[in-house]
Amino acid sequence: MRWIVFDYGEVISKRTAALAELAEILGADPTAFETTYWAHREAYDRGMPDIDYWSAVAGKALDEPTSAQLTKIDTTGWLTVEQSTLDLIADIKAAGHGLALLSNAPSAFGRLVEVEAWSTQFAHLIFSGDLKIAKPDPEMWATLLERLGAQPQDCVFFDDRQVNIDGAAAAGIDAQLWVSAAKAREYLAAVEVL
Repeated sequence: MRWIVFDYGEVISKRTAALAELAEILGADPTAFETTYWAHREAYDRGMPDIDYWSAVAGKALDEPTSAQLTKIDTTGWLTVEQSTLDLIADIKAAGHGLALLSNAPSAFGRLVEVEAWSTQFAHLIFSGDLKIAKPDPEMWATLLERLGAQPQDCVFFDDRQVNIDGAAAAGIDAQLWVSAAKAREYLAAVEVL
């Protein structure tokens, strides 16, 4: 069986539109907020608790209700998906291949994705926040292959970040930089997946 593995953010989903609302709640300048949002994101994706992440972003200790409000807005902001990617995923599934999602994302986001209708196409949903490791760590690729029960050559991996492509390729996985669903479809046809 071939496994087709997708990143989530800006591959399956569109870029979040929630940053301005999050900045407003914290009374922050939107440009400065976006810089801080991303500066602490890797730690959040690696399992930092929600309240610790939002307190770091705010630059001050926040209470649980504020953290929960920010988490809800943030996770919901990432749920807008690209229909062309969902169509590609459905075609891969119909062709009889295995699908897995491998995302650097906080655990709170993982719980939201698990109940999205489109996520049932995937045999495995793997989120870095649950594992306390993240792409491009070598341990992430080992965990992926173990979960799939697969060899590196059995997998095609799509991600929009070159550092993650490089990490997957170093693990022997066929790693392709995401440009669009159309380009991914062309590649999968060329390697006789579709």
